Amino acid sequence: MARLLHLSDLHFGMIRPGLPEALIEQARDWRPDLTVVSGDLTQRARPGQFRDAAAFLAALPGPVISIPGNHDMPLWNPFLRLFAPFSRWRHFIAPGLEPMAETETLRVIGLNSADPYAWERGRIRPGALARLSKRLRAARPGQLRVVALHHPLIQPPQSGKAPMPGVEEATQTLAEAGADLVLCGHLHAWAAAPYAVRNEGRAILCVQSGTTLSTRLRGGANDLNLIDWHSGQDGGQDGGQVVITRMAAPGAALRFTPAETSSFHQPEPLRGWRPLPMPEAQTVAVAAEAALA
Repeated sequence: MARLLHLSDLHFGMIRPGLPEALIEQARDWRPDLTVVSGDLTQRARPGQFRDAAAFLAALPGPVISIPGNHDMPLWNPFLRLFAPFSRWRHFIAPGLEPMAETETLRVIGLNSADPYAWERGRIRPGALARLSKRLRAARPGQLRVVALHHPLIQPPQSGKAPMPGVEEATQTLAEAGADLVLCGHLHAWAAAPYAVRNEGRAILCVQSGTTLSTRLRGGANDLNLIDWHSGQDGGQDGGQVVITRMAAPGAALRFTPAETSSFHQPEPLRGWRPLPMPEAQTVAVAAEAALA
């Protein structure tokens, strides 16, 4: 089994007091193999906010990879935004914008979807997509192939946000390159569902985290995802299962507790992910929740 901890939309500068420290303590108990932060580490990309975000990342257990969100580019400094939009990110967080980390059973690759020329809407650059596809195809058998970006591939109409241009073509490219999971944020809302551009196409499992640490809630609770990957007896993806546990800290709570669990499997790799039928899903979910105790 492998475990991913998925956080998003931290927004240092608008943080719930005490919640970062509480999350760090819990994360040590969860023992994730990798932690992924899918953008918006800061509220206004100010140096002090990046320093606080960097200190938080450094205190998390195990390897951590993160990618920028639209809030991680300067808003009130037009010169810096247009000519060096990621300079503060590179200085405080990481020199690269397309990080990758892997274990024996995981390969996680970051994709920078933040667009300096648009405030909210993201974009997927053709060169970055080509590099990502090459890295996905190079994954070893048995590795769960995970892509992390800030902007979601699926944009529900009620979100009121413009979708990325060319997102359907990019999604199809990711599916053909073998992407299993896509982790994102931006919408401040939780979701987990398989998605395919075409009915007969391969379905990627798209997973959103809501607002993990910030007071910028939109009617929900602070939350994050614990993702458990069970690769199956043969070590391959055929028969493997993914269990996603949404952990929430509602109201003034300073502890994340299980809020809902979803289970998925990939019985036919060429078709991609499907919800795990009951009662199999209950068995896998119970095993995942027992691991959180």
